[in-house]
Amino acid sequence: MAAKIKKGDKVVVLAGRDRGRNGEVIRMLPTEQRALVRGVNMVRRHQKQSAQSEGGIISKEAPIHLSNLAIADPKDGKATRVGFKFLDDGRKVRFAKRSGDLIDG
Repeated sequence: MAAKIKKGDKVVVLAGRDRGRNGEVIRMLPTEQRALVRGVNMVRRHQKQSAQSEGGIISKEAPIHLSNLAIADPKDGKATRVGFKFLDDGRKVRFAKRSGDLIDG
């Protein structure tokens, strides 16, 4: 199955404490069906001091399940479903079912 959400996509959170927030996917975890979204699902973690970083309590993104995410429509930024179609030159691209706009350039 082709991936409907990819790294770099703008997404909208559909469920959970961050419902309604927008963000960019910074990392995909396909085996766990989860994604890291910038600024969404923030958790505070205790970090031990090391040579590269100082210790203390840091905030970082936790993975969020793909079922709680939807692609943001390129036209109006609202949540949309994703469809696939083939262009005349043979490329398979994703498009927003809400507006019909292409998601892939």
